[in-house]
Amino acid sequence: MKKLKMYEPSDKMITLIKDNYSVLQALGSFGINLGFGDKTVSETCEMNGVDTYTFLAVVNFTINNYSSFEDDEQISVPTLLHYLRASHTYYLDFQLPFIRSELQESISEGDALGRLIMKLYDEYAQEIRRHMKYEEKTLFPYVESLLDGHPLNNYNIDTFSKHHEQTDKKLRELKLMIIKYMPSDSNLNNKLTATLYDIYNNEEWLCQHAEVEDHIFTPAIKRLERLTKQDDVSKNISAMVFKGGQDNSEVLSDREKDVIIGVAQGLLNKEIADRLCLSVNTVITHRRNIAKKLQIHSPAGLTIYAIVNDLVDISSVKL
Repeated sequence: MKKLKMYEPSDKMITLIKDNYSVLQALGSFGINLGFGDKTVSETCEMNGVDTYTFLAVVNFTINNYSSFEDDEQISVPTLLHYLRASHTYYLDFQLPFIRSELQESISEGDALGRLIMKLYDEYAQEIRRHMKYEEKTLFPYVESLLDGHPLNNYNIDTFSKHHEQTDKKLRELKLMIIKYMPSDSNLNNKLTATLYDIYNNEEWLCQHAEVEDHIFTPAIKRLERLTKQDDVSKNISAMVFKGGQDNSEVLSDREKDVIIGVAQGLLNKEIADRLCLSVNTVITHRRNIAKKLQIHSPAGLTIYAIVNDLVDISSVKL
């Protein structure tokens, strides 16, 4: 049973789970491992390399329907991207086959109606797989291109929103067919009831997944699109160099400076990650933090910053 409260970084992670066991499904998608003891949400997220604010945004949204994210600059797009990708993997590679296996064991062999139920489930599975694979092949690479500073010109988040239809119609139909028309002998009835319970849980999970995309992910990408399209490099550079005579390079960590050097030399995120022995997600997080500190989002702007602040020699810059 859900406990309706707004969870904060200082709350114990175990308390959050005890109050809302359904959050367990989200932990793996965020990359949070079990065994966190009595650590707080903040400590657990930090231990697993997860952005605490974004984790709590998703948790509080799915539990309490808190949804004030239109202009929320603290949402981490790389964290959301990792969460959605991992959620797809969980659903396609584990949950769909698991439910099918349960359903198959719950239906009498040779039952014509049962075979039709299985056919309906397979049609649903094909539809949801097509929907998620579209996002993985089209939407997610587009978001990565935004984070890389080289947005694809033939796509935007509004295109995704217009075609982001509900994918649970067949699941609802399947559920109703089982309840209304599926005869079952007493030996299989318990299995069928348990399977139906899991189908209901899947329906709720899919609904929450779609709402996270609509109410958290989509606004975050719209904001990223606006930042990417702003032609304000000159304004940012002027503010950076002349603001109170302050050298803003001092606010950057050594690792962030290394990332800027890689950008100035024309390296892609993966190449920077390989050079610095980091993951691509870590490099993306560094670039997000750099953009927040310097208010510079384009590779050209970061290259100018690197030259002005003597991080690179202009002869090493890929123009």
